[in-house]
Amino acid sequence: MAPQANPPVHWSESSNVHWKILLPGKGHSTPIIWDDLIFLTAAIPVGKPVEPVYDHAPGTHDNVPVSQTHQFVVVAISRADGSIVWQRSVREEFPHEGGHQTGSLASNSAVTDGERLVAFFGSRGLYCLDLNGAVQWQKDLGRMQTLHAHGEGSSPVLHGDWLILNWDHEGDSFLYAFDKRTGIERWKVARDDKTSWSTPLVVEQAGKFQVVISATRRVRGYELETGKLLWECAGLSRNVVSSPVAGWGMVYAGNSYDWQAMLGIRLEGARGDITDTVHVAWKLTRLTPYVSSPLLYDDSLYFVRHNQNVFSRLDARTGRLRGEPVRLEGIREIFASPVGAAGRIYIAGRDGVTIVVRHGKPEETLAVNQLEDAFSASPVLVDRELYLRGEKFLYCITEAKR
Repeated sequence: MAPQANPPVHWSESSNVHWKILLPGKGHSTPIIWDDLIFLTAAIPVGKPVEPVYDHAPGTHDNVPVSQTHQFVVVAISRADGSIVWQRSVREEFPHEGGHQTGSLASNSAVTDGERLVAFFGSRGLYCLDLNGAVQWQKDLGRMQTLHAHGEGSSPVLHGDWLILNWDHEGDSFLYAFDKRTGIERWKVARDDKTSWSTPLVVEQAGKFQVVISATRRVRGYELETGKLLWECAGLSRNVVSSPVAGWGMVYAGNSYDWQAMLGIRLEGARGDITDTVHVAWKLTRLTPYVSSPLLYDDSLYFVRHNQNVFSRLDARTGRLRGEPVRLEGIREIFASPVGAAGRIYIAGRDGVTIVVRHGKPEETLAVNQLEDAFSASPVLVDRELYLRGEKFLYCITEAKR
């Protein structure tokens, strides 16, 4: 939710596109913005192609073979005109996994505190740069072996002096905490989870901060200062991609793979195994998201069903549906998370369509906007602008000056 933003409702290739640039490489990471700069990550194939190497992990399907070395880059782009301010290659490597055909080799979103920029490329390393693109420190955490070799995607999180990282894969999984200034490891906690793609969430409860991870076996809360496990809750299925959100003293986590599930977890007093206790305020067993994360807007929780165009709204405190699910006509496959501003919700699809609906009345479609690209990264809303990162292009959408 962007409480100060007021982006356009309508646009097309010929209307309200302030600028559109061809990106130097592919990536599904969502762009982030600080002041007048946009930061994003990408993977760029370089050198001559070789005989394709196919993934051979158990259960592999619909994967992309690797035939080229890639540069893994961080890019800074001017908000004013879309020009590239700087581009830094932090690693050059032949990827050991090609990933699923709907994925990318740069799906982890970057994060910044206004002084340092952290980019995570999973098996290709963790990097801290200044805002001019100079690498301050870096870490190689090893090689991930993801479920079905489908690729990597969990993003790093900054909170205070802490940098938090989720390292769930088919090997030994861990939750890491680093000093954001030096990269020194503050703690490392072993996890008995396998591959998850969700991003950690830092929440405050009773004046203390905890890190919440939504994953295959359990949703868990860890003490930020020490990594101590505070609570855990079962109920989700495998392949957790959707990241949790928090509000109203609760955490909301859901997924959709073997079965559909969403939990509203009450944080006050949560300790130990809280499965099937009063700390689980509500459960939902249908309509839940797979790749995209839910949107908490005021006291309404919005989400899509699996990756489809069925959009639901419920009361975040009680879990009760507010009206019937809405079928969003004009859009199909959805990986991007819905975002909200100015009493509106923006939902971008892999067919190049972005639907705008009314907050509180998602059955009221305000616009169906088509562009010549495909969107897996989530829309970014700031001031009177909307940024859409596609397979090929980055768009800046804003109303034409009159």
